[in-house]
Amino acid sequence: MNAALKTFAPSTLALLLILPTAASAKEAETQQKLANVVILATGGTIAGAGASAANSATYQAAKLGVDKLIAGVPELADLANVRGEQVMQIASESITNDDLLKLAKRVSELADSSDVDGIVITHGTDTLEETAFFLNLVEKTDKPIVVVGSMRPGTAMSADGMLNLYNAVAVASDKQSRGKGVLVTMNDEIQSGRDVSKSVNIKTEAFKSAWGPMGMVVEGKSYWFRLPAKRHTTNSEFDIKQISSLPQVDIAYSYGNVTDTAYKALAQSGAKAIIHAGTGNGSVSSRVVPALQELHKNGVQIIRSSHVNQGGFVLRNAEQPDDKYDWVVAHDLNPQKARILAMVAMTKTQDSKELQRIFWEY
Repeated sequence: MNAALKTFAPSTLALLLILPTAASAKEAETQQKLANVVILATGGTIAGAGASAANSATYQAAKLGVDKLIAGVPELADLANVRGEQVMQIASESITNDDLLKLAKRVSELADSSDVDGIVITHGTDTLEETAFFLNLVEKTDKPIVVVGSMRPGTAMSADGMLNLYNAVAVASDKQSRGKGVLVTMNDEIQSGRDVSKSVNIKTEAFKSAWGPMGMVVEGKSYWFRLPAKRHTTNSEFDIKQISSLPQVDIAYSYGNVTDTAYKALAQSGAKAIIHAGTGNGSVSSRVVPALQELHKNGVQIIRSSHVNQGGFVLRNAEQPDDKYDWVVAHDLNPQKARILAMVAMTKTQDSKELQRIFWEY
């Protein structure tokens, strides 16, 4: 027996010997009560690094792996049993349709696993809103799926990635998050993956929704204020398990003095649908209308959207006679989200009336 232990009475000695075992048992019990959250890393600014702490806008994205991201926020262990996977390591402007499919299929596999309660996806902010909306359409689960990024690399002063990731895990581990569709946590807000968009490129409050956030995260606790009204996840008619490829859908941007050159070139390159990123209410220049009519006659779907920064809302048969031309309107979806929905929808239908129904419902 250790000489130091001989100085204790037998009862005290027994207690000392038992305490570590009791503490370990309590720790194991706590871990069993915590949710199991998987973090899927894809790269982006949240995994980026700058040359100095003063570099918040100039840096290299996708430098750190998922293990370092998790190790950088040890407080995650208080929220959930966390493990990570590196799905890809790229800046999000380089994400392709194949990358979207790869990520979505892995999310689906994890959502089907009985030992996974929630999923967090770290992502670059440039196309974060597109990935979030895509997952919102094709994942058939009510388990929380939270997409998160940061506007500053972890090396910068006032870096936002650590807190954003902490909040994402908090939301993903919260039972109240179930059934609310794919979520985005940025700047302490919980946003709908359908509604949210990047509205400014250098501020930490970059992600906004025209219809407001769904909730807030304060010190690891979620507070909810509204529910999504549009179809999503378990109520969606789309399933990633049934999608092996996505059709080519492109965006043409409208402006003063616009010509029909871009629209014709996109159709010639193989676009099955063209999202018209129009001014105002998705208006179309008189110089472009004849070309769009001709493209549609040749089988290309024409979908009118608006490039108004926040709150673009395209009304059917306003500005253009959509019924007459057999065009589709994107409702309140911005051009990049309209492209995502069009791709997913066109895996099932090429009918313009069906496409319009889908745009109203999703």
